[in-house]
Amino acid sequence: MLRRDAVLGAIFVPNGTPLAEGAVLRNPALAASLRALAELGADALHRGPIAAEIARVVRGHANAGMMTADDLAGYAPRRAEALCRRYREWRVCVPPPPSGGLAVLQILGLLEHIDIGRLAPAGAEAALLLGDAGRLAFADRNRFLADPVDIPVPVAGLLDPAYLLLRAQALDAARAVTPRAGNPRLVPAPQRDTPGGTAHLSIVDADGRAVSMTTTVEGPFGAHIGVGGFVLNNQLTDFSFLPELDGMPVANRVAGGKRPRSSMSPAMVFDAEGRLVAVTGSPGGARIIGYVAQSLVALLDWGMDAQAVAALPHVGPFNLFVELEEGTAAAAHAPTLQARGAEVRVLPMPSGLNLIRVRRNGAAVLLQGGADPRREGMALGE
Repeated sequence: MLRRDAVLGAIFVPNGTPLAEGAVLRNPALAASLRALAELGADALHRGPIAAEIARVVRGHANAGMMTADDLAGYAPRRAEALCRRYREWRVCVPPPPSGGLAVLQILGLLEHIDIGRLAPAGAEAALLLGDAGRLAFADRNRFLADPVDIPVPVAGLLDPAYLLLRAQALDAARAVTPRAGNPRLVPAPQRDTPGGTAHLSIVDADGRAVSMTTTVEGPFGAHIGVGGFVLNNQLTDFSFLPELDGMPVANRVAGGKRPRSSMSPAMVFDAEGRLVAVTGSPGGARIIGYVAQSLVALLDWGMDAQAVAALPHVGPFNLFVELEEGTAAAAHAPTLQARGAEVRVLPMPSGLNLIRVRRNGAAVLLQGGADPRREGMALGE
């Protein structure tokens, strides 16, 4: 695929031959773009030669888009407050819609009505409850979540304790749920009109400042279009492909000036005194929501160390399915979950999860890092 693009082909497949392992990759065009960013800031991407080239290659692509230089000049990031909710004695904070963080908080809000901490982390009961709480959250996500500037999202209703308590009544370790969207309060009337290219960083510095950051170009190498030594993202595919479903407009349909729904769910956890407890997040497309929710349950309910959390066999939701990680102890639960009514898929689940757990002993602070052993990346610290 990279050979089809002149810029990316010259970088990664020079003279038509893929670079050998250990070869030095030289990218002077990216160096020039980074110098322009250092000098001009974000304007280097929104105006001037790089912006003009982005618009040109998008319009000239075989699957041509309609992007113009004015589109890039008119784009502005939105600063949004974190979305936070209590989970037992902790406070968990995630990005607001259209990110996947709302679904993570819903999963936790459902599970807080169950003493999941007494269940074996690798057991069938925990697997079914994690999967079913996630499937209920996915049903709400698919029905209600989109860019809140375009479609009012009933965030308060979806996180309302009474609503989540009602939804949680369906959870049963002996019997799978039927995942349907609920009816949260203040729902507005509908308006008529694998590994991928995602990465996550969890950071805590020597002064205790923390960052949980997930970033993406969507698929591997994004849209397979290169400009200025970098790739353009393929984020348009995060919109719903169908504008209507069963005669009703889909919240996450495509619209001008609208941001697509995302599964990215970088999270931070704080204790009752406001002190940092954990930083976590993962790549993984729509499976990010399940990866992050499982990591939070493992940290907070099961008290696991960071690396043990990162290596834990994955169990998570994917729309109607409970997914179990192939080749792990989780996969052995497939017959049990199916017998209890769950729709199950067993498949590879290389999350790329990485996290930091903060432990305290009096004045002493210990940082524990964990990185998914299934993919590249490691935990480093001094």
